[in-house]
Amino acid sequence: MAVLVFCVGPADAAPQVQVLALADSLDQVLDNLRNWLIGILAGVATVCLTVAGVRYVIASGDPAEIEKAKSALRAACSGYALAMLAPVIVAVLKSIVGA
Repeated sequence: MAVLVFCVGPADAAPQVQVLALADSLDQVLDNLRNWLIGILAGVATVCLTVAGVRYVIASGDPAEIEKAKSALRAACSGYALAMLAPVIVAVLKSIVGA
């Protein structure tokens, strides 16, 4: 699978073709998808973990704020778990599409 972009330039110039993305097979596309999934999920989980830590520190003993911090921590743990399961999810997708 290839994505081609045709650039428009002066009339006397030869047409230029740039390849933006090149994947040889569906298997490679799914592997790239897995890598992107892991990166995005781990990044969002890290942001949630940071927010949970900041909320916990600035809670000052307020039970409602501590519960919000704990729920953000649970969300971060869920994000990390999904990031670890991304290879399994992509493997299931590969088996479904036959790649």
